[in-house]
Amino acid sequence: MDDRALAPKREVDAREHRQLFLDDEAIASRVGLTRKMHRPDLQGPVLEPDSAAGEVALQSRSVPQWNSEKGYWEWWYWGGWSCEPYGQWATTTTQLCQLAISTDGLDWEKPDVGRHEWKGSKHNNILVDPEHGSRAFYHVVRDERDPDPAKRYKGLLNSNGRKPAFSADGVDWEVVEDSDIVSSDESHFFYDDLQNQFVALVKRGTGWGRSVFLATTEDLITWQEHGIVLHADQQDWDNRWPRVKQVVDDPDYLSPPLVDNENYMAETYQMAAMTYEGLYVGFPGLFNPAGAIPPPHMNHTGINQAELAMSRDLKRWRRLCNREVFIGVQPWDGVSYDTAQTLLCGSPQLHGDEIRIYYNACRFRGHKELHDEKHHPYFEATSALSLATLRRDGFVSLHADASGELLTQPMRFEGADLYLNADAAGGDIQVEVLHADTLKPIGALTRANSESIKSDDLAHQVSWSGVDHPGSVMAESGPVRLRFHVKAAELYAFWMA
Repeated sequence: MDDRALAPKREVDAREHRQLFLDDEAIASRVGLTRKMHRPDLQGPVLEPDSAAGEVALQSRSVPQWNSEKGYWEWWYWGGWSCEPYGQWATTTTQLCQLAISTDGLDWEKPDVGRHEWKGSKHNNILVDPEHGSRAFYHVVRDERDPDPAKRYKGLLNSNGRKPAFSADGVDWEVVEDSDIVSSDESHFFYDDLQNQFVALVKRGTGWGRSVFLATTEDLITWQEHGIVLHADQQDWDNRWPRVKQVVDDPDYLSPPLVDNENYMAETYQMAAMTYEGLYVGFPGLFNPAGAIPPPHMNHTGINQAELAMSRDLKRWRRLCNREVFIGVQPWDGVSYDTAQTLLCGSPQLHGDEIRIYYNACRFRGHKELHDEKHHPYFEATSALSLATLRRDGFVSLHADASGELLTQPMRFEGADLYLNADAAGGDIQVEVLHADTLKPIGALTRANSESIKSDDLAHQVSWSGVDHPGSVMAESGPVRLRFHVKAAELYAFWMA
């Protein structure tokens, strides 16, 4: 929006939710401001495979769950263990459902559960009989809202399709036999506190390749199917080869082991999502294939990376910032796991003023014999569970290189104070308050009286010289608009409190 024409008027509520700038919902007009994606800081692995014991990979499609009764976080994940070849495709790993715990979500330990024998001992953290436990616990959510302790945990079980289930302890489950959710090998599951429902975002095949479908439920028994909500398109297909070529041509990166120059489709491999300040933020994983592996291994070599999307109803999704990569593959250094695939474990979590993003980091896509021998030792530890962190509200900012203006939609203050999440350490932000209809300044709440914001803070309180209670002044004026004057700064969000 690069002119001063006002968007159709709609009143927004900055009291209940912070107003972010993922879309134009709170914006009437903007000049000289562009949206800028902010990638999270990669903290590295927080849980790695025990390669000395024969564990070669870790993955999860659940995020840590807080157990208020025990005072620690619980995390269900899959450990990939080397084994003798089995099955139609002579598979050489088996994935066991395991548990980790942590008091801070950063340092994790593997408790001695003592339930199932593995490698001659029951001293392990395995939750499901290894004879039939491969990826049995696909998603686990602890639900402290449910008054029934037998339903404290909600889950979707099984790797081929999903079965809803309840549990009192997250270990022993009662399956809802008459309920099935069709899904292939990728999906996500979370509680939606905006619509008081549980959400499954599952992967199914379509003419666009692997695509994301939506199903919702209030009780885990009766599900409503909403159809396809996200799929790849021509822009994704156009992005595929430049992304593959980037890692092929750069010697600092790990090239896919097979690049056959076929014109493959990009596909939406999966999408995790979260509720955030009245809207939904999605993290579609885009699969960019590079070459087809013949049987028995099949599939493709390539790269998987996470992008950003948003929605206000779960059904219509907008891809953000020209589909830039949000969490991408990293250069090969013999230490990082993020060299071929980055996929979120599930919904990111707000911890104070920090968003924690737990994700699967995989060194390789493609089997050992396809790779150069110098990489073979790293197949003893191919994937880990990693953490990335982002400042609160920090997905996207409105950015001004020089100077820009933002005029908001109308809103009501009712005595509250105005706060900004902004980085103006190298610039300046001033705010004026206007009548919603006339756009005339209200009293002394002008740009000239606005105390300049010149620092980086997650909660700047906006003030005007000579005005002791600006919220009271605004409350007496009915609906108002804000005009932000932004110079060489990042504006992430505003709200009233």
